[in-house]
Amino acid sequence: MKRTLVISPNWIGDAVMAQPLLQQLKHQYPERAIDVLAPPGVAPVWRAMAEVDSVLETPFRHGALQLKERWAFGRQLRARNYGSAYVLPNTLKYALIPWFAGIAKRVGYKGEMRYGLLNVMHHDELPARPMVPFYAALAHHPSMPLGPVGRPRLLAGSEQIAAVCAKTGIAPDRPLVVFAPGAEFGAAKRWPAAHFAELAKAIFAADPSAQVALLGSPKDREACDDVVVASGGGAMFNLAGATKLDEAIALIARADAVVANDSGLLHIASALDRPVVALYGPTDPDHAPPFSSVATSISLRLACSPCRQRECPLGHHDCMNKMAVNLVWRELQPMLAK
Repeated sequence: MKRTLVISPNWIGDAVMAQPLLQQLKHQYPERAIDVLAPPGVAPVWRAMAEVDSVLETPFRHGALQLKERWAFGRQLRARNYGSAYVLPNTLKYALIPWFAGIAKRVGYKGEMRYGLLNVMHHDELPARPMVPFYAALAHHPSMPLGPVGRPRLLAGSEQIAAVCAKTGIAPDRPLVVFAPGAEFGAAKRWPAAHFAELAKAIFAADPSAQVALLGSPKDREACDDVVVASGGGAMFNLAGATKLDEAIALIARADAVVANDSGLLHIASALDRPVVALYGPTDPDHAPPFSSVATSISLRLACSPCRQRECPLGHHDCMNKMAVNLVWRELQPMLAK
């Protein structure tokens, strides 16, 4: 039986937003198992998708061509009998793998001039499409219009949720709000730590039994410490760098609401269908919006945004600094009252 190979993007949020592509592939080829080739840091996201049969972790160094290693890896993949491959990164080096593997149908965007390596070539549209339909379009021939697209979906089991609550000390019977103050893309995406701290104060004033968990990578630890200190008390849990990604997924699944910058954790919360308040500054809320049943995107839509820069080119960071705490609390409060 033929299988399908999907080669993952390198970013967590992009991997989440590619999930509707798998929905469409499973609808087209229900008998085919779907394997995903993913970087280790992104692999837990794919393991939380019902459509995925196996996740193969990439053995390559980030940014390295490693031509000999990719050739050897592609030859190993031949034994898995793939009928088609979908190359989601736009780089040349990832398009080499299904070519080396001898996979007959190799689908992707033109990217780095990948003629020959890909034999079903899609082209970017201008203006750029939102990320979910951008990836979902790969399920169809480039000449076909894209029909309705589902929203991203992730799953977390009750045992996973119970285990991470026990590990972190989070009470399973008290309200939980998750903050995601980090953003891998750059500092410009971050709502100030002082603002997150003021929001925590509002949460505890409204409900002293509430808990707030701060999630992120080890590099977010210091900023999350600042939030905890400035909040002045309450049940605050700084878990930045203390949880693996699969544990963070389970914890977000437990949350009553999530407040997040435009980041991978935001899109995980959306795909788990948690109530979400999404904070956008230098990025476009229409390009990668949350898809939760209950979700609000906040953007001041200043004249200088979206600039899509890692650091504020004007030096004032007004798009996030001037996003008032009461504006965010006004959207979060009714989510916690349900």
